[in-house]
Amino acid sequence: MSSDTQSHLARGLKNRHIQMIALGGAIGTGLFYGSAASIQLVGPGIIVSYIIGGFVMYLIMRMLGEMSTEEPVAGAFSHFAYKYWGEFAGFLAGWNYWFLYILVSMAELTVVGIYVAYWFPDFPAWLTSLIVLVTITAVNLINVRLYGEAEFWFAIIKVLAVIGMIVLGLVLIVFGLGGEATGLSNLWAHGGFFPNGMWGLLLSLVVVMFSFGGTELIGITAGEADDPKKSIPQAIRQVMWRILIFYIGALTVMMIIFPWNQVGMEGSPFVTIFGKLGIGSAAHILNFVVLTAAISVYNSGIYSNGRMLYSLAEQGNAPKFFTKLGANKVPYVAILFSSACTLVVVAINYLIPEGAFMQVMAVATTAATITWVMIVLVHMKFRKAHAADVGKLTFPAPFYPIANYFCVAFMAVILVMMTQMPDMRLSVLVLPVWLIVLYVGFLFRGNARTAPAE
Repeated sequence: MSSDTQSHLARGLKNRHIQMIALGGAIGTGLFYGSAASIQLVGPGIIVSYIIGGFVMYLIMRMLGEMSTEEPVAGAFSHFAYKYWGEFAGFLAGWNYWFLYILVSMAELTVVGIYVAYWFPDFPAWLTSLIVLVTITAVNLINVRLYGEAEFWFAIIKVLAVIGMIVLGLVLIVFGLGGEATGLSNLWAHGGFFPNGMWGLLLSLVVVMFSFGGTELIGITAGEADDPKKSIPQAIRQVMWRILIFYIGALTVMMIIFPWNQVGMEGSPFVTIFGKLGIGSAAHILNFVVLTAAISVYNSGIYSNGRMLYSLAEQGNAPKFFTKLGANKVPYVAILFSSACTLVVVAINYLIPEGAFMQVMAVATTAATITWVMIVLVHMKFRKAHAADVGKLTFPAPFYPIANYFCVAFMAVILVMMTQMPDMRLSVLVLPVWLIVLYVGFLFRGNARTAPAE
C-alpha cells in the first residue's frame, strides 16, 4: 500500500486524540460491566489478573508500536500481515479485526440499554441501542477531527470519573461512612484473596483480556496521525500505564470497600456498589459515566471498522467501493456499512434481552485472541525483514523474540480456559469454522487486488 494512497486520509489526529482514542477503546464495558463476571471467578485476586493481562498487552502494544511507527498506515496489522506474511494473512488479519469490532460495537450497544434501564426501567433496550447507533454514526461521517474531539471528551469524562471514584473509595477506606472506616479486611475476609484458587485466576484472565481489547486502536490511528513517529510511541507509553492505574486502582478500591461475593451482574458493579453503600448521587453520576463509556467505545468501533474496511479495499481484499471518501476525506461507505452491520444487535436485544452481553463478549474475545496472535507473529516476520537495520528502528519492542513466544503461549492458555466456561465454549469450538469461512472468502475475493508497495 503506497504512502500516496494513505495521504487520501486526512492526518487530523493529534497526540491527545490518539491517547484518548486508545483509552476510550479500552476503558469501557470490560471494566465497568464485564469486571463483575471476572470478580465472581477470582474474587479480590482480580487485581492480580489485571496486572498479568496488562503486562501481556503492553508487550503486544510495543510490537504493534514498532511496526506502526516505521510504517504509519491506516490498515495497521492488516497491512503488515499482507506485506510481510502474505495475501491470506492480510485478508485474515483485516477481516477478523473488522468482525471483532463489529462484535465489540454490539456488546457496547447491548449494555447501553442496561445502563439506561437504571433510570428508565420500562424504556426498551433495543430503542436505546438504535438511538446511539444513529447518533454516533452521524458524528463519524462528518470528519476525523470531530470524531477525535468527541472521543477526547468522552474519554475525559471516564478518566475524571475513575479518578474521582478512586478518591471517594479511599475516603471510605480511611474514614468510612459516619466515621467508621472500611479498612482492608474485604480483601481476605470472604474466602481469602483467591477464594477459587489458581483455577479461578486462570478463568478470570479470559474476561480480563476482553477488557484490554481496544488498546490496539493506536495502530489504526497511525494513518491519520499528524506526526506518527512522535505521537505513536508517546501514546503507547502513556496509555498503557494510565490504563493499568485506572483498572488496578479502581478495582483495588472496589474490592476493599465492598465484599466481592455481593457483586452481581444486574448492572455496572461500580454503580451497584455505591448504590448499596447508600451513596445515591455517586451511583447516578457513575451510571452516567458508564453510559458515556459504552458510547465512547462504540464511537471507537465505528471509527476502527471504517478504516479497516478502507484498508482492505485498498489491498483488493474488499470491494473497491469501500475506498470511497467524502469531501471531508472520511471513508463514508465503509463507515455506513459497518454501522449497518451492528444493527443486528438491536434485533438481538429485542429478541433475547437476557444474556446477550456474555454471548457477544465470548465471540469477541475469540476474535481478539486471533488479532493479538497475528500481531505477535507478524512482528516476528517484520523484525526478520528488518534484521539488517534493527538499530535504526525508532521504537523497537523489548525482549524480542522471547516476548513473542510468551504472548503466543499466553493466548493459547486463554483459548483453553474459554473451553472450560459454558458461556464461552461454543465460541472456541466454532473458531475453526470461522477460519475456514475466511479462507473461502479469500479464495473467492476476485482478481481486483492491489499489492502493497514494498
